Amino acid sequence: MNYWSKSDKKIFFALIAVAFLFQSPYSLLAQSPPSSTLGNGTLEKATLDEVVKYAIRNQPAIQQSVIDERITENNIKSRLADWYPQINFNYNLQHNFIVQTSIIGGNPVKLGVSNISAGQFTVSQALFNRDVLLARRTQNDVRLQSSQLTTSNKTDLAVDVSKAFYDVLTTVQQIDVSNEDIARLERSLKDAQNQYKAGVTDKIDYKRALISLNNTKAAKKSNEEVLKGKVEYLKSLMGYPKEQSLEIQYDSLQMEREIFLDTLQNADYTSRIEYQLLSTQKRLLEYNFQYTKWSYLPTVAANGAYNLNFQNNQFFDLYTKNFPNSFLAITLSLPIYQGGKRKININTAEWQLKRIDLDIKRLQLNVNAEYVRALGNYKGSLTNLLTQKENIELAREVYDVLQLQYRSGIKTYLEVITSETDLRLARINYYNALYQVLANKIDVQKALGQLNF
Repeated sequence: MNYWSKSDKKIFFALIAVAFLFQSPYSLLAQSPPSSTLGNGTLEKATLDEVVKYAIRNQPAIQQSVIDERITENNIKSRLADWYPQINFNYNLQHNFIVQTSIIGGNPVKLGVSNISAGQFTVSQALFNRDVLLARRTQNDVRLQSSQLTTSNKTDLAVDVSKAFYDVLTTVQQIDVSNEDIARLERSLKDAQNQYKAGVTDKIDYKRALISLNNTKAAKKSNEEVLKGKVEYLKSLMGYPKEQSLEIQYDSLQMEREIFLDTLQNADYTSRIEYQLLSTQKRLLEYNFQYTKWSYLPTVAANGAYNLNFQNNQFFDLYTKNFPNSFLAITLSLPIYQGGKRKININTAEWQLKRIDLDIKRLQLNVNAEYVRALGNYKGSLTNLLTQKENIELAREVYDVLQLQYRSGIKTYLEVITSETDLRLARINYYNALYQVLANKIDVQKALGQLNF
C-alpha cells in the first residue's frame, strides 16, 4: 500500500534536491584543498633582486602568511554559509519494552505502540541575524587585513634580507682586499729579503714585512670564518637549502650609482603599511561597534520540517505504515534583559575605537622620528663614503711614492708598512661605508613607505 500522498512526495523530493544543490559546491571545495610547496631550488644568479625574490617565494614565514590568507578566506565563506538554507536529516528507531500508560476517564489506557521509527527533514533560513550580517559587511576588510599582514611580512623580510646581503658583501670585500694586500706584501717581503741579502738593509725590514704579511693572512682567515656564519644567516632568511652553496653576485659600480636618493622628501605616514593595517583594523572595530549596538535587535528565522513517522507493534511491519506531518514556522528571538551585558559591551567597543585612534597617532609620531633618524644616518654614512673614496686615492698615491722611494733607498721600510696599512684601512673603510649607505638607504625608503611587496 502507498501511504504517501502526492503532496508528501513532492515535499520529500524537493528537500532532497535542495540538500544536494547546496552540498555540491562545498563537497568540491573539500575535495580540492589548497596545496603549499616549499621551494628547494638554487640560484644561478644570486644578485640582490634575485635573493629578495627567492626569499619572498620560499621563506616559511611568508608561506605561512599566504596560508593564513587562505584560511581567512575559508573562514569568511564558512560564516557567509549561514545565509544559505540549513538542511538537516534526523533518523530515530525506538523499541518500547513497556508502552506508556495514561488514565483516561478513570481507565488505564496504553498510548503508543511497541516500535517507533521517525525520519525528519528540517530546513531553516536566517532572515535577520546580526552575526551573519556582520560577516557579510566585514568580509572585504577581513580579506584586506589578511593581505596587508602578508605585505607587511614581505616588506620586513625584504629589508632584513637586503641588509644581510650587504653584510655578506662587506666581509667578501674585506677578504678581497686581504688577498690583494697579501699579494702586495709578498712582493714587498721578497724585495726586503733581496735587499737584506744584498746587504743594503738589515733584517728588521724583512721581519716587519713578514709580521705585516702574517697579520693580513690572519685577518683574511678570520673574515673567511665570519663569512660562513653570515652566509648561513642569509640562507636562513631566504629559506635557502642549507646543503646548497650560495654564491652572491654584485656590481660595485652599479651599487655606487644606486647610493643616492632624494633627501627633500617628507615622510607621509599614510603610505606606510602599518597605517594601512591600522586603518583596516579601525574599520573592523567600527563594524564591531555597530554589531554590538545591534544586540538589541531580534533574530528572525524561517523553519520548516517534514516528518516521517512509522509505528507498529510488529517490528518487521514497522515501515508498512507512515503517519507523516510537516510544518512551516517563523521564529523570532528577542533578548530583553541580560544583566547590563549589552551596555557594557557597547562601552568596551567605544573604548577600543578610541584606543586605535591613539595607535594611529603614535604611529604618526614614530614614523616622523624614524624618518629623521634614518635620513640622518644616511647623510652621515654618505659623507663618510665620499671621504673614504677620496682617502683611497690619497693612500694609494702615498703608498706608490713611498714604495719607489724605499726601493731607491730614500725612505725606510717602516714608512712603507705604515702607508700600506693606511691604504688597506682606507679600502676596507670605503667598502664598509658603501654598504652602510645602501643599508641606511633601505631604512629611509622603509620610513617613507616606499618598500611594499
